[in-house]
Formats: sequence, C-alpha cells, structure tokens
Amino acid sequence: MKIDVVDNGGQWTHREWRVLKGLNVDSEIIPNDTPVEEIEVDGLVLSGGAPRISDEKMELGETASYLEELEVPILGICVGAQFIAEYFGGETGSAEKPEYGKTVIEVLEEDDLFVGTEKEFVVWESHNDEIKALGPDMLKLALSESCPIQAFKHESKMIYGLQFHPEVEHTEHGKRIFENFIDVCRRFQR
Repeated sequence: MKIDVVDNGGQWTHREWRVLKGLNVDSEIIPNDTPVEEIEVDGLVLSGGAPRISDEKMELGETASYLEELEVPILGICVGAQFIAEYFGGETGSAEKPEYGKTVIEVLEEDDLFVGTEKEFVVWESHNDEIKALGPDMLKLALSESCPIQAFKHESKMIYGLQFHPEVEHTEHGKRIFENFIDVCRRFQR
C-alpha cells in the first residue's frame, strides 16, 4: 500500500505523512509539480497549503493533472479540498468567518470517511477561504456552524475533500478518518 502526500506548502504536510507512516503505509511527500507519469501510488493526499484558492491557484502545480489522469482514491485537505471543489464545478471564496482552532462539525452522511465516528465531533481548522457551493457530481458529507461545507465526496469517483485538518492531534477521530481513507485505497487495489 502506497499513499503519497502532495506538498502544497502547508504547515501540516509532514504531519499528514507521519500519520500515514504511523498506520504502516508506505508514503512519501512529493512536490506538487511532480509529473503525473512519475506517480505510482494506491492513493494520494492533496495537502493543505499557504496558497489562497481565490488568487494563487497556480501555486498548486499539477493538481489538476492528478485529478484528470490518476485513477486512484484522492483525499484533499483544506486548500486541496478547495481545489477539488472548484475543479468539479463548485465555488470557493473568502470565508465570512475564517476559522482557526477548534470547531464542531456535524456529519450529514457517514459514507466512507466517517465510518466509526460520532455524528458531531471537534476538529481543528486553519482557513481564510472556504467552499461555498459544490458542483453537480459532489455530495456534501459534513458542515459546521460557520462553514457550510466541511467535507464532501465525488458521487462516482473515489475523490474526497475535507476543509478541516484530520492530521492534527486535536481533531477527534482524525486517525480514524485516515484509516477509513486507507480502507478505500485497499478496496481500490482489489
């Protein structure tokens, strides 16, 4: 099992990689300009990052190519999720209330990522921008009081997005979310 983490300049990219390694997954951190033909994985994590989705998308390198050409499960976190949402016809923009630190999310659809979690739990946030609307092929999985889309998935592809940071120790069920994503990647292997 190999799941690489695409480095979008996020402060917690190494933490995402460490969580995967701690779960006995072969994982590397790769630059976001890595050519798609050089990537051989069972899954991919698009890390959060410093670029603002509103005006710094070009700093996200080859992310569009990964979504177009890789046929493996993909999990976008923070700006990675925002990029996925926009790519599939959604809308992003400045958050009315930027979130930093602790917030509570409500899970609307258990789906693959939230198996074994509670319906409401504490997550850790760090974002100025947010997903305002999802495209027609996306399903909203979770929200919070001040952020309308905290988690989503593509209805027919194994592509997921999380606005919050499951890799941060203070996020309840964060390890479980990564385990659930690993399970999706295992099912894909078969």
